[in-house]
Amino acid sequence: MTLTEIREARAAKVAEMRGLLATAETEKRSLNDGEKTAFDALKGEITNLEADEQRASFLADAERRQAGQPVDRSLANLESRISIVDAINAQVENRALTGALAEYAQEHYRTTGKKAQGVAVPMSLFNETRAAQTTTTAAGIVPDDFRADQFVGILRNALVVKSLGARVLPNLRGDVVIPRQKTSATAQWLAEGDALTDTGMTFDNITMTPKHVGAITELSRQLLQQSNPAIEQLVRDDFIAVVSAAVDKALVHGDGVKQPKGLLAATGTTTATLATLSWDTIQAVIEKLALLNITPNAWLTHPAVATILKTTLRETGLPGYLLDGGNVAGIPLTATNQLDAKAGTPATGRIILGDFKEMVIGTWGSVDILANQFAEGPYSRGAVQVRILTTMDMVARRPEAFAIANDVAL
Repeated sequence: MTLTEIREARAAKVAEMRGLLATAETEKRSLNDGEKTAFDALKGEITNLEADEQRASFLADAERRQAGQPVDRSLANLESRISIVDAINAQVENRALTGALAEYAQEHYRTTGKKAQGVAVPMSLFNETRAAQTTTTAAGIVPDDFRADQFVGILRNALVVKSLGARVLPNLRGDVVIPRQKTSATAQWLAEGDALTDTGMTFDNITMTPKHVGAITELSRQLLQQSNPAIEQLVRDDFIAVVSAAVDKALVHGDGVKQPKGLLAATGTTTATLATLSWDTIQAVIEKLALLNITPNAWLTHPAVATILKTTLRETGLPGYLLDGGNVAGIPLTATNQLDAKAGTPATGRIILGDFKEMVIGTWGSVDILANQFAEGPYSRGAVQVRILTTMDMVARRPEAFAIANDVAL
């Protein structure tokens, strides 16, 4: 189970224990033998879940450190206790924030100096995941025999950019300016009496400015009233899927106007050609980056190109295909529908080879969730309209670290 699932399971067990005690208190009696047995069993299960949580939390911290992200245990613990459904209900019921939501609101104001338009929730809740349980509608998810473990969500594009190693700069405030060295000094051989020629270093800057992305959805009254912890995960997963998919696609296709400037629009990327797809042309693309002192960590393409790579022999008459065991020339390949083929007649396939650690993603503040129970359509149905907004940008530190081929024959 994931860390979130473990915590939700533990919360459900605690609720069951509380229910046993509440029943006994209402009837003004002690727990009977059956209730004592059930209580002790739940206690053992919670102990096991807490041990699982410690292991999963350690692994999550290790992965954050590996990605170059800071680990703040007190803040991470606070973020883990935040409920998106509770954030929405607090607005619908017009009540003050309490508990973890109130603590995080104070932390958000302390770090940003601004109050959220709705309720601030941490960006960490919206990390890109390939969650199996996602949906865009609440219809039919609470049958008489509710089996959250068997819920079937819609199929979505795989989210890949962060997983390939892009760096994240969280909690930014103003525009970001990153200095970059363009050229270096040149060593020179001299004869006796010769003078050195000035070959000074040159510099420029790369910048990131806030870009806003959001979505509006509708949650039914019944959905928000459900107390099962799986409802919280369902709502969270859907927000993650909608917003993260938009961000992930913009990191590749973004136009640089309202969206971040994605890799395909970036100036200075390395041009490559794979119009004739063969082992030699694959090596030529790798060589282009090697000549720039770039060590690529991944290929990125879409399923149509991946299929061609799987069925193209490395050498005619001999076993072995270009895509073998998930790798092309020893470099991992990821295929996703987030990367589109190049439009045209006919359309051609795209493939990107690069060092994705050269991508820097900046985020400004938290995620704002604003609930509106008076929106005209949802109000008549007793539903709540929910708007989610977040702010981010992306820049390639060295665009030449990405070789882009737009000419793969499909």
